[in-house]
Amino acid sequence: MGGWFILSAIGRDRPGLVADLAQLIYDCDANLEDSRMTILGSEFAVILLCSSTAPNAGDRLGAGAKRLERDHGLTVLLRELAEGPRPAVPAPGSVLHRLTVAGEDRAGIVASVCRTLAEHGVNIADLTTRSLPGPGGSPHYQMTMAIEVPERLDVGALERALGEVADRLVIDVALHRS
Repeated sequence: MGGWFILSAIGRDRPGLVADLAQLIYDCDANLEDSRMTILGSEFAVILLCSSTAPNAGDRLGAGAKRLERDHGLTVLLRELAEGPRPAVPAPGSVLHRLTVAGEDRAGIVASVCRTLAEHGVNIADLTTRSLPGPGGSPHYQMTMAIEVPERLDVGALERALGEVADRLVIDVALHRS
C-alpha cells in the first residue's frame, strides 16, 4: 500500500550515499518530499520524508533499505506514517520563533534549554548544535532552534525561564519571533 514514509540512515561518510538513497526512493515509485542530511563526526546521517501512491511502496522501500544495509554498511530505519505528515511549521495555534544559545561548551546545555521549552509547551521544529574553537582555544558551543510557541503562552514568562537557565549555565540565550 502507498502512503507516507520516514527513512533514516546512518553510515560512514562517502561520496554517493545521497545518490543511493535518492535512487532507492525513485526506484520504489516514491517521491522525496523533505530531507535533512549532515555529517556528524565521520558518519553521514539523513532523515527523509517520502510519499508514494504505489500499492507496494512500503514493502519495496523496506527491501531496498535492507539491500543498502547489506551492500553499503548503512543502518537504515523505515517507518510508515499512518496519518501522513503533520501540518507545516508553525503548527496551527503556534507562532514560530528562533532561539539561539551560545557559550562555553559544557554538559547540560541542550538538556536544560529543551526541558525548559517542554515545561512551557513549546515544540522544537528544528535544532542545530555545534562546538567551535572559542577565544583562547576553549570550546565555544552554539545552538540554534526553530520553535513553535503556543499563541496562548506568555512569551515573557518563557524568556524569564530561559534567562534563569542562561544565568545558571553562564550562556547567552536570545529568543526572536520569526
